[in-house]
Amino acid sequence: MQRGRLIYLMGASGSGKDSLIEAARHALHERGIEVVRRVITRSAEASGEQAMGVSQEAFEQMVAQGRFALNWSANGLLYGIPIEIEQALAAGRWVLMNGSRGYLPHALVKYPDLLVVLVTVNSEALRQRLFARGRETPAEIEARLARNDRLHHTGAAWRGEAPQVYSVDNSTTLQAATAALLTLIDQQRISATED
Repeated sequence: MQRGRLIYLMGASGSGKDSLIEAARHALHERGIEVVRRVITRSAEASGEQAMGVSQEAFEQMVAQGRFALNWSANGLLYGIPIEIEQALAAGRWVLMNGSRGYLPHALVKYPDLLVVLVTVNSEALRQRLFARGRETPAEIEARLARNDRLHHTGAAWRGEAPQVYSVDNSTTLQAATAALLTLIDQQRISATED
């Protein structure tokens, strides 16, 4: 049986990754694609996604017990992808996860065939979203916008050894971005069956 593939979805804070995953969840399920529930060291309510919130102590115990396939830290938080994705991949299923740009080179070491998808958003749309959610100061928002601009640099170090990074533009409507994501995944799955 052909091994499944891990879809590594990432993007700047405020790019709408969580909303995109939620909007695509039903269609992904219909395609037999699993969406990973991340473990994060903050409450699920605060995360804006269907995550499992745990304490730092509990997270560190889970790491020691080998309960994560991937785990990393970003923005003062710890993130983990449950080891159960290995069973799904071994069974030939595709799995979508919400990843981190900073961790991508490490993820590629373990999963060199990652389907890397970058959710992009233009600076004006991102500025409006960041102000609307009210989590950051104006200075922090400008810093995020500067990081977003650097994200699109083709030689950026965060790309690691990724042979291809696919982009899904989420600057306009969530419906358009969802359709683009699903089309990309469908094309990749067709290509995988032809190889």
